[in-house]
Amino acid sequence: MHHNLLLSQIGRQVKDRRTSMGWTLKDIAKRSGVSTRFLSDLEAGKANISVVRLANVARALDVELVSLMPSQEKHVQTVTLVGLRGAGKSTIGKALAKHLGIPFVELDALIEEESNLSLAELFSLHGEAYYKRLAYDVVLKLFARDEPMILSTGGSIVTDAETWHLLKRRSHTVWLKAKPEDHWKRVLGQGDIRPMANRASAMTELRSILSLRSPLYSEAAQTIDTSSVRVSAAVKTIASALAQRENGGPRSPKK
Repeated sequence: MHHNLLLSQIGRQVKDRRTSMGWTLKDIAKRSGVSTRFLSDLEAGKANISVVRLANVARALDVELVSLMPSQEKHVQTVTLVGLRGAGKSTIGKALAKHLGIPFVELDALIEEESNLSLAELFSLHGEAYYKRLAYDVVLKLFARDEPMILSTGGSIVTDAETWHLLKRRSHTVWLKAKPEDHWKRVLGQGDIRPMANRASAMTELRSILSLRSPLYSEAAQTIDTSSVRVSAAVKTIASALAQRENGGPRSPKK
């Protein structure tokens, strides 16, 4: 592997792990004994770090050293779609799966199957923490199959750092973003009239959730604005990014 490419990939692994855990450069510098300036260069792929110093960084990140090293093994490509409900995950996901000739999988449906409970029952009986643990376990099982798929996730998946980190490492992540008004219209268009029960407060809550989660969603490898592009265009854009990734080309710009 080319020296500069190796440093760039190590830097990306370090940054992905740090940001997924919500740590600052100062946090890692304090825990690893490596300066913030050097860490910044490391994440930018400019630091020629020794194995010993990289091991210190790995310990500070609470991961094994080997997990920061890029793998030569080519994993079967999985696309993970993230975003709030009404972003178009099911519509675009199914169209993309058909285009690529691979299965479309809904994570929440698998969680219901695994728990033998509806999501409403699961949250009522066991709470959000249990849902997150189950989601992580199900994602691990999916990746263990080493089969290509289009994975549609629940809107809150990015709020669990461990699961979100796993998805970013093992799949091509795509944030399907949309205007709050479009999220709203699409949910109602699906036949769910519950948001109408308290329209003003529901829209305010939707805007608040979108604002809070947007920084996490934006960590995805690719962003598609479904308020401004058609389904067919979104499919072509994601497929093009996958082709570039498989050919070792540069990461696609976020749109």
